[in-house]
Amino acid sequence: MLYRILADAIVVLHLGFVVFVMLGALLALRWPKLVWLHLPTAFWGAWIEFSGRICPLTPLENRLRSLGGDATYEQDFVEQYLLPVLYPSGLTADVQILLGTLVVLVNAALYGLLWHRHRHRATTGQRGENT
Repeated sequence: MLYRILADAIVVLHLGFVVFVMLGALLALRWPKLVWLHLPTAFWGAWIEFSGRICPLTPLENRLRSLGGDATYEQDFVEQYLLPVLYPSGLTADVQILLGTLVVLVNAALYGLLWHRHRHRATTGQRGENT
């Protein structure tokens, strides 16, 4: 029972990680110092997708499920939990490239907005000090 709970906790953590990879820049709009945590996370998520590798959380979840007597799965987290909702046919290399590209594009747009806001505030702050 404990292993099943731990495996389920890994799934929740993994899902949170995926959401943070995709949308963590939104949090950085509110808390700019979060950029230093989010950028490496986003690069990691994109690299995992572009390289076709499996996140280390997936084997950990499978190991815990195995220890708990539950069935394991061969796919990665995205294939097992997310793609059945988005792409019922399964994960292909092309889909992984698409997901990696999506990570890069969403985060580039959000960081562009963050940069624009930072630049605007810096300019506004400088004007306020000179008047």
